[in-house]
Amino acid sequence: MSFERTYPVIMAGGGGTRLWPLSRADRPKQSLPLLEGRTLFQLAVRRLLPAFSLARIRVVTVQPLVQQLVEQVPELSEQNFLIEPAPRGTASVIGLAATVLRRKDPQAIMACLTADHLIGRPDRFLQLLAAAETVAQRGELVTLGISPTYPATGYGYIQVGESSGSEAGFPVSRVLQFKEKPDRSQAEHYLETGEYYWNSGMFVWTVSRILEQIGQLMPELSQGLERISSALETKTAQATLKEVWTGLRSQTIDYGIMEQAEGVSVIGADDLGWSDVGGWDRFSELLPADSDGNLVFAENALLVETQDSLFYQAQSDHAKRLIAGLGLRDLIVVDTPDVLLICRREQAEEVRQLVEKLAAAGRTEYL
Repeated sequence: MSFERTYPVIMAGGGGTRLWPLSRADRPKQSLPLLEGRTLFQLAVRRLLPAFSLARIRVVTVQPLVQQLVEQVPELSEQNFLIEPAPRGTASVIGLAATVLRRKDPQAIMACLTADHLIGRPDRFLQLLAAAETVAQRGELVTLGISPTYPATGYGYIQVGESSGSEAGFPVSRVLQFKEKPDRSQAEHYLETGEYYWNSGMFVWTVSRILEQIGQLMPELSQGLERISSALETKTAQATLKEVWTGLRSQTIDYGIMEQAEGVSVIGADDLGWSDVGGWDRFSELLPADSDGNLVFAENALLVETQDSLFYQAQSDHAKRLIAGLGLRDLIVVDTPDVLLICRREQAEEVRQLVEKLAAAGRTEYL
């Protein structure tokens, strides 16, 4: 498997509000040791290493997170990181990475990947990236789609159009349109039709193609990126980046580019053992439930006549309080040193509402 011109770009600046109160601004989801003491960021880097050298990997994040990411993967060096001065959405992040990579190799291919997803079959994932690279070399903007297994309201969706055949055994189709996160009835409709993928947030394309689309569809961003490009490898590079970044609108790549672009293909990315671990209800993909249907990530729990619930106790330097449950069903209980979250399991994807209310009230000590 050869990736001669492909550069993995791991986007590692997000916050993961649906995993609040465990995921916080200064310790986001990708930095949490969720799987046998390993973080999702560590796993994101490790699954690439059979096919890519560390020197080819780029990590885009904000300055406050760099140190903890390096602590997780000490082999990373300064050259691996692209620092965005402030969060400005994935369109700006991807544009910046494409601009830097174009200077290194005008024919480079970007694999825009996530830092906070679980992929149980990394060998299959690398095969998928190789297939996506081939399609991207034909000038397509490639997005990776996951077949939905339930009517999720926390994901965006991709409506699939005409089949373009397959590549290395993976189905390739034209994209009809991208859909924002739906309500429950819309999500049920999408699932019933069989015409939709979940939007994984992973993309593959040549740097020339994505910068061309940014130029056509987001001209202000394109002008800013050209200013950044002209200053690269000069004494004014950092000052120019900060100045340009301050004036950019925050926008996602989905809304800014993918919803309007032509020549967009989706590759079905099934059989990966994929999960974005996006909310507390997705923890069933990390650990099998016990005989009562409970998921217990707590060292000190006593449960009686309690079923189909999740209990999570955050790591702490202090003695862990006892979590005692009697006669409970379909609940989520998350115990951290300063916040206790209790909600119905069916409302797990709505936890972000609590984060929004805290932010609106200025209670940043809990964010």
